[in-house]
This record gives sequence, structure tokens and C-alpha cells, in this order.
Amino acid sequence: MIVLGIDPGTAATGYGLIERTGSRLRLIDYGCFETLSTQALPVRLLHIHQAVSELIDIHRPGLVGVERLFFNRNVQTAFAVGQARGAVLLAAAQAGVPVFEYGPHEVKIAVTGYGRAGKGQVQRMVQVVLGMEALPRPDDAADALAVAICLAHAQPAA
Repeated sequence: MIVLGIDPGTAATGYGLIERTGSRLRLIDYGCFETLSTQALPVRLLHIHQAVSELIDIHRPGLVGVERLFFNRNVQTAFAVGQARGAVLLAAAQAGVPVFEYGPHEVKIAVTGYGRAGKGQVQRMVQVVLGMEALPRPDDAADALAVAICLAHAQPAA
């Protein structure tokens, strides 16, 4: 089963694709889609939607995991992340792929065993779990891989 993890944002949307076979996880691809702050928000959201749709078309994941928005003191940032999430959810719905949402605390527990783990701890565990030679970067991509790992572990074995 192929799992797509997404860490949404209007400036940068991280993605991570893994394959689960039994209890084994294998890295397929990861990275980050970036949009320009000089672009109008609708254009940025369109770019995110198109990029996620293309990933789904190419890799045909069976499941999509999206990081749930957590409380943010900056209301504008929270709205922007929520709108990016909407673009991602729409792409998955259009492709008919089930979506699962996880909060940062849930993802950290699934990957590190500790809900207050720092970014470095999450990156290191993602590296170990997926057998990567280097730490996954940028942070948005590492977070997306962590979401994918969380979702893959939450599914019953086939």
C-alpha cells in the first residue's frame, strides 16, 4: 500500500510518499512545493492543488494523511494553512483517495514515542524508520514523511 503524507502550508507544502508491505516501510519520494509570496492566494492554492493532484496521479496512493491544524496565535497564518489544507483535501477527494487527519502530537507519538518531541528528534526517527542515509530536509518534507509513517502504522496489516 502506498501512503502519501502532507504537511500543508501556503508558502511550503511538504509531501512524503512511502510504501508499506506487511510491517516494512519503504521510502518512495519526498519534497516540498513552494509558492511565491508575491502571488495572489488563489494562484498559490491552485499550485498546491495541482501539485498534489499530480503526485496522486503518478503514484496512486491508497491513502492520504494530512497534518491537522493546531492552535496558532497568528490568525492569518492559521487561515492560510487551513486554506492550503483545503486545496490538499480537494485533490484527494477528486481522486477518490481516503484522507486521514492527524495532529502534530499524534504524529510525534507515532514516530518517536513522545508527543513533545522536537523537530530534530522527528527527523532522526524518520531517517531511521525509512533507512535514509541523511536526515530528511526541509522540515516540511520531514513532517510530511512523519505523517505518512503515522498513517501507515495506524492501518491494519494486509
